[in-house]
Amino acid sequence: MPRPERYPDAMTAIGLRAHKGGAVAVGVCVEHGEPRVILSSTLETGRPDDRLSFEPYRLVHEMARGTTGHATDEMAAVVAEGRRRQARHATEGLQAIAHRLEAEAGKLVAVALLVNRAGWITDLLDYSLAWAEHVPVAEALAVRDALRAACGPCGIALDELDEKSLPELAAQTLQASPAEIDARLKNAGVPVGKPWRKEQKLACLAAWVAVARKH
Repeated sequence: MPRPERYPDAMTAIGLRAHKGGAVAVGVCVEHGEPRVILSSTLETGRPDDRLSFEPYRLVHEMARGTTGHATDEMAAVVAEGRRRQARHATEGLQAIAHRLEAEAGKLVAVALLVNRAGWITDLLDYSLAWAEHVPVAEALAVRDALRAACGPCGIALDELDEKSLPELAAQTLQASPAEIDARLKNAGVPVGKPWRKEQKLACLAAWVAVARKH
């Protein structure tokens, strides 16, 4: 398969949207202001057959608690090991995606990580133990932390973009209407095929905006 044509001003970014066990990952090359999707895949931070890496907070939620009802040292050790494995998987996965993008498209300038307003949660273990409904949130936030940590060893700049305000930021940065951006996102996903749902489009848009902010 021939490699796509490269342009002098082409820059690439990786858009990431975290979920339990990993993240939607979309690699975007922006040429003359237009996004071209190079890859759309999943970056794994854990596997279902390894619960320590896949769902450490669900695992400790099922464990017996101390007499005070709070986390035990054993729970803390389980979470620490699970998150260590997540960081390793995230680094390996990000390195693989980065190498492919730079080989096929152009200079990789950023990882665009979608975030939300959950910064007030400072202790994910205690948070996950409080209510069963908190566990999925803790799992996703832990994955997000692993993705953040992976950027350093990979030598890639991290750009965190709030998911809720991303459409407004995109309209300002790209100087285009929301309808025009939506149409361009839909067309951008054609070469990589399905799935190209909301998650992939958001990751694509985050990467596109991250590149535009570098100009």
